[in-house]
Amino acid sequence: MKIAFIGDIVGRPGRKIIKDNLTKIKEEFGIDFVIANGENASHGFGLTIKNCDELLKMGIDLITGGNHSFDKKKDMMVLLETKPVLRPDNYPEGLIGSGLKVCDVQTANGIEKLAVINLMGQFAMPTVENPFNWAKKLLLQLQEDGIKNIFVDFHAEATSEKRVLLMMLQNQVSGICGTHTHIGTDDLQIFNNTAYLTDIGLTGCRDNVIGMDKKVPIQKATTGLGGHFEVPSTGKSILQMMVIDINEDGKAIDCFKIKKLCNNNEYIITKAMID
Repeated sequence: MKIAFIGDIVGRPGRKIIKDNLTKIKEEFGIDFVIANGENASHGFGLTIKNCDELLKMGIDLITGGNHSFDKKKDMMVLLETKPVLRPDNYPEGLIGSGLKVCDVQTANGIEKLAVINLMGQFAMPTVENPFNWAKKLLLQLQEDGIKNIFVDFHAEATSEKRVLLMMLQNQVSGICGTHTHIGTDDLQIFNNTAYLTDIGLTGCRDNVIGMDKKVPIQKATTGLGGHFEVPSTGKSILQMMVIDINEDGKAIDCFKIKKLCNNNEYIITKAMID
């Protein structure tokens, strides 16, 4: 099974570069299933029903979330019940939706099961249950059900939290990829059969501030006065994607990152270190 994960989609530039490139990438690299973090896909904050349908039509199979999942609350309440959309599973109990989904994936060998887990960290984030203890509980449940192919989107501010999760779940899950900071890290690796990247980085505008127009961030940094962050209508964009090849035992046997820049026909490929 070969799966792909696209990092935080930010607004229209992120959606457009996916529309322009995803079909070709899936065909060229033989990708069976695409997961994407979409909590910033609509105007940079949240996800609307319209934009969700748009992303699914582009070839994304499952959308994960984070601290902005409920910024478009009315739409998200519908999406969590009707579409392949997750929110962090360790939000306080009683909240609508789930952060765990077991999917049927069509591969060259037939239908295979893939579990996708969406978790959120604790540092500088909304109130959530302990993600590490929560992950252990979910993993035990999946192991009892015989699920071997498991991918985790860990939406967290602190790099240390993401690394801790790798140390806990190494050799038990197929892959872990961090989201939220919008800045890609340089530590792609396969660690004890688990593909890992601290943060995939954004898919969207790359020539401003984490996908947002630079004006308000500069104003806030220099004067302390904030404002409404806007997604630029023009600019240079980037698509960032992690691809994991998983064997029949649920182990990552290959992993690489694809960067696709707008107005450039070539891909930048980074291969994972293997430890």
